[in-house]
This record gives sequence, structure tokens and C-alpha cells, in this order.
Amino acid sequence: MTGLVVCVAVLAAASAYGVLQRRRSGRVRVRGRDDGKRLGAAELGEELGERATLVQFSSAFCAPCRATRRVLGEVAGMVPGVAHVEIDAEKNLDLVRELDILKTPTVLVLDADGRVVRRATGQPRKADVIAAVGEAV
Repeated sequence: MTGLVVCVAVLAAASAYGVLQRRRSGRVRVRGRDDGKRLGAAELGEELGERATLVQFSSAFCAPCRATRRVLGEVAGMVPGVAHVEIDAEKNLDLVRELDILKTPTVLVLDADGRVVRRATGQPRKADVIAAVGEAV
């Protein structure tokens, strides 16, 4: 009987953790630790967008990274002055450490001056990215 109680408790805890992670994944939000962080063309390897820049950190074997690349490309194509830059996290470990990137995909929304204004870990939804770009301008 004790084994059954332990099993049910573990399943309940794992389910609660899974639901919490699913709700947090892909949400575009403001992080206090991003205040004052700036990226320029030197760090990105490409020019910043006129209005905003969507910076995606990806890795080679990341399945959600491909879908995120598609979503960000569509947003950059729809909204004038927005650029999409994809960075290989494995090849840019110094930048990953500096920006506290913990998993891929991670998307940073930069304003026209290169300041980090929003961040999303996991695959973001297109509507959330468009809203974040609107706030970055």
C-alpha cells in the first residue's frame, strides 16, 4: 500500500511540473536580469533591424528551433524594419554565457538600439512575437 501512495505522489508531482513547464515555454516576457544588456552588429554578425531585431539561439539537434526559425522569419517578413538573426549556441558559448541562455531555442527581442527588451525560451507563438516587436518600437 505504501508503494502505491508513493507512486501516486510522484505521478502527481511530475504532472504538476510538466503543466507548469508547458505554460512557461514560449512565453515572451521581460526579465530584470536583461536590463542594460545590448547587442550590436559585432556580436550578432549581422546588422540590427531598423525597428527591432529577433535574435534566435539554436543548436543543431533542436527540433523546436526549426519551427521557431519559421515563425520568426514570417514575423520579420510581415513587419517592416524587423530583422531575424539566428545564432548557433554551440559556436558562440561566450555570448551564451554572457546572456544567460540556458536552453534552445531562446529568442531575444532587441529594440533599434540593440537593447534586450523581451525574451522567450522555447517555441514562441507568432502573436506573442508580433506583440513583443510592437512594444520594442
